[in-house]
Amino acid sequence: MDIVVCVKTNPDLQMVRIKNREAVTEAVPYKIGDLEKNALQAAVDLRAAAGGKVTALCLAESNRKAAEDIKVALAMGADEAVVIDDPALAAPDQAAIAAVLAAAVKKIGACDLLLFGEGSSDNYTGQVGARVAELLGLPQIGYARKVEAADGAVRCERSMDDMIETLEAPLPAAVTVVSEINEPTIPGLMQIMKAKSKPLQVWALADLGLGAPAPVREIVSNLAEEQDRKNILFEGTVAEQADAFVNALIKEGVLGR
Repeated sequence: MDIVVCVKTNPDLQMVRIKNREAVTEAVPYKIGDLEKNALQAAVDLRAAAGGKVTALCLAESNRKAAEDIKVALAMGADEAVVIDDPALAAPDQAAIAAVLAAAVKKIGACDLLLFGEGSSDNYTGQVGARVAELLGLPQIGYARKVEAADGAVRCERSMDDMIETLEAPLPAAVTVVSEINEPTIPGLMQIMKAKSKPLQVWALADLGLGAPAPVREIVSNLAEEQDRKNILFEGTVAEQADAFVNALIKEGVLGR
């Protein structure tokens, strides 16, 4: 079974600062998103059961070091990787990302199963998997917490609040996964060293027969919520300060009486 896992590298959210209500991402390192790691682990597990090959596919966007970051996917067990890196992809919207990924999947060729995380850890729109499936004419199953493939079909299980739903689709198909599906394996030193010798290709838009994508949406504003400091000073003994602090929280509605 040939599996393609679409992987996105995101800014490390633990290192993003907020200044004037805007995120400051300069000098912030990028890493593969947690949900993408879940999708990668699912692909590696499926390959272990059915054989085949796992290809990690990444669109660089604003991260010019994606070709280095994607080596984590190779260390986790992907057999090869493809990175799409082009200056025209500095800030693509979901429609452009999906169009480029769909073209890359076509260029890769053999693909029985296309896996995604249910959403990226930065924007978390949850659109790309469904968009790519539509462009490729593939059946798509979302929010899978269990994935099995056999006899030319993929069977997925997902939680629907008050019920567990099981769906099946013929291969080739696209599936987005949730974090409950597995616990990604942390690669050891040997896997990291082996990743350096695995095939890694870098493509530009011209290699896919594409030009600069035209965005279909514009981000008008993306600001953190305003937070005003109360500048309340608590005085007295430690016990008196604690009581005053609790009373202040009750007054603000943070705590109930």
